[in-house]
Amino acid sequence: MRTIQGVSVSAGIAIGTVRVLAAVDYAVERRLIDDPQAEMDRFRAARDTAVAQLKQLRDNVAAEFGENKAELFDAHRLMLQDPDYAECVEGLIAQDKVNAEFAVKSAAEQFAAMFAAMDSSTMQARAADVKDVSRRVMNVLQGKRDSTAQDGSVQGDAVQNGIVQNGIAQNGESHIIFAEDLAPSDTAQLDRAKVLGLVTAKGSANSHTAILARTMGLPAITGIGDAFDPADDGHVAVIDGTSGAVFVDPDEATLTEYRRRKAEAEEHLSLLRKLKGKPTETKSGQRVHLYANISRPSDAAAVLANDAEGIGLFRSEFLYLEREDWPTEEFQFDAYGQVAQEMGDRPVIIRTLDIGADKQVDYFNLSHEDNPALGYRAIRICLTRPEIFKVQLRALLRASAYGNIAIMLPMITSVQEVRDAKRILEEAKSELRGERTDFNESIQIGVMIETPASVIMADELAAEVDFFSIGTNDLTQYTLACDRQNPSLERFADPHSPAVLRMIQMTIEAAHRHGIWCGICGELGADLSLTDTFLRLGIDELSVSPTSVLPLRNVIRNH
Repeated sequence: MRTIQGVSVSAGIAIGTVRVLAAVDYAVERRLIDDPQAEMDRFRAARDTAVAQLKQLRDNVAAEFGENKAELFDAHRLMLQDPDYAECVEGLIAQDKVNAEFAVKSAAEQFAAMFAAMDSSTMQARAADVKDVSRRVMNVLQGKRDSTAQDGSVQGDAVQNGIVQNGIAQNGESHIIFAEDLAPSDTAQLDRAKVLGLVTAKGSANSHTAILARTMGLPAITGIGDAFDPADDGHVAVIDGTSGAVFVDPDEATLTEYRRRKAEAEEHLSLLRKLKGKPTETKSGQRVHLYANISRPSDAAAVLANDAEGIGLFRSEFLYLEREDWPTEEFQFDAYGQVAQEMGDRPVIIRTLDIGADKQVDYFNLSHEDNPALGYRAIRICLTRPEIFKVQLRALLRASAYGNIAIMLPMITSVQEVRDAKRILEEAKSELRGERTDFNESIQIGVMIETPASVIMADELAAEVDFFSIGTNDLTQYTLACDRQNPSLERFADPHSPAVLRMIQMTIEAAHRHGIWCGICGELGADLSLTDTFLRLGIDELSVSPTSVLPLRNVIRNH
């Protein structure tokens, strides 16, 4: 038995035969050309074909996994249509008089290097995306047909061993796929009936490939590096998507143990299905509201499917991040109203704009900062640029006429910030009254507790608002003075630190002294090892990812 340790990116256990996908050679010949304009025309035609292919792939993914999961391929299409990308390719063709294939590959390498050099791990993961879309253009230029062709043909780099979606398997077996790397488009085209799990030498937990694996419910491990061996093809393997362990040619004891664990996991999943509709209440009668976090209107479907009682955190900044220009009041109103209507009477807590730090938007024209995590972000932008803030507040107020919407202010450090925000909110209310526009006059306002200052001032803040929601990700970062984007600080950024837990306790106690409720919407809310602690502290609400709702309900109901 050979044991390999990788990085877990999608939980679950898979046991089966390994099928190794051979690395694809993307070598492109550099040729000098006489007619740059003709070569540019070739590039543009190939790009348009690639965009059409991505539209087809997007529709396939939407049909199987939902609209929100298909948005990745909308982003890929936008990447291909980005003027900077086209300008780079065409510039190389014009200046160096090289063929379109070579220009596309060179542009991809430049953009990938730029993304890889960024501080944000999310942006670093986009390096794989730009290579994926560029490879697609190169395939078109080289006359390779894509596996998403509408005629049902299954050709392309992902078509190996009959495991591509819509393809016909070479045999009836399902396999664990080993590969150097998998592009998002390759992963989306895998036939789930033929794939048990994924193991790759390269990749990261933030990559779109990892996100797709989680969406497809496939156990997945990345980062096994030099342990990747093509000779493993045909061997039996066990992969543990929770611990990141891979066992090639497992011994009988390991096989027996993982078969037991897999059976237990399947039994547990069946149990969780039975919890839908049941109250989130301990055996002693302590009630906890169990909500879900979302980033886009389309995520509301997952909230309902997983039986969350409401939305505890709608990250409204994604309405800004995924656009190339300011989202209008009408655009935002439609988004918030859609979610409010879909959720019916269930609460929808919408966090106001939280741009800055690791979430940058070009059209905000924010200045470079040496320490953006401590800089111009979130409520600070809203209060110093009230014209932006008021557009959002008007949209939120208008949408409140269609459901149970509440407003939550991020990165609060003082009472004055809350009062200033409430003043702008009152101005928006006054304008809407003058326009005879309906809204909820008694809309609730809360603040995110995610700085030590807000914890210390919690008694005073509680007198100003209707609820608290603790953002444990930033609270851990600021309490322990550890940049959460810096992987080298992982051993020091302990979210279980007594200092962080004491901050949470102080916040809950202050909220209850003033008769308001207090929840948690950060990652710790889903940490089952802390559920007992949060119950003892008297937490009123937990907001987690939709898929974490039922496991958490199970733990609480058995407490």
